[in-house]
Amino acid sequence: MLNTALYAAFGLVSMALLLAFLRLLLGPTKADRILALDTLYVDTVALLVLLGIHLRSNLYFEAALLIAMIGFVGTVALSKFLTRGDIIE
Repeated sequence: MLNTALYAAFGLVSMALLLAFLRLLLGPTKADRILALDTLYVDTVALLVLLGIHLRSNLYFEAALLIAMIGFVGTVALSKFLTRGDIIE
């Protein structure tokens, strides 16, 4: 039962990753592209967590945490650049 749920989750998160990547490439505005990039980070974290559950390894959870932190900082920096024109005041 767990394997079936994991495979279904892998498929759905992979599809979400693909759709977010398409939005990143085709997004009409810069804000759409920033949100798509943030969604890519979240989807990558979800895939790493699912892989960690599937392989029963803690290494993937640590990698997911690291990517989540870098993704948050990157999203804040890009949003700040978009609104103000510079990152550091």
